[in-house]
Amino acid sequence: MMDWTYAIDETEMAEGQLIPVSRQGVNVVLARIGRVIYAVSGKCSQRSCPMFKGTLVGYTITCPCHGWQFDVRTGKFLNAPGLCLEIYPTKSEAGSVFVNLG
Repeated sequence: MMDWTYAIDETEMAEGQLIPVSRQGVNVVLARIGRVIYAVSGKCSQRSCPMFKGTLVGYTITCPCHGWQFDVRTGKFLNAPGLCLEIYPTKSEAGSVFVNLG
């Protein structure tokens, strides 16, 4: 089921910036890389650290608390594939970004 929720205007998203968004009680982090917008869980899978305070280099988001690195495309932890961040589909329409929280 697709549950598309408005997240942000595209004009507010700069390349490589991490943007926290909370909708329907779900915290996500948005990142624009090229023409694609990715959405991952806003909290690290270990200590619930706020991922928007981390860094983004290429497709790798690094947790600000302990340096764990995840791929924003898949949510997978780069050093232990069994751990991951939840990922959410995104779409852009008429200058608005939507996230599927369903």
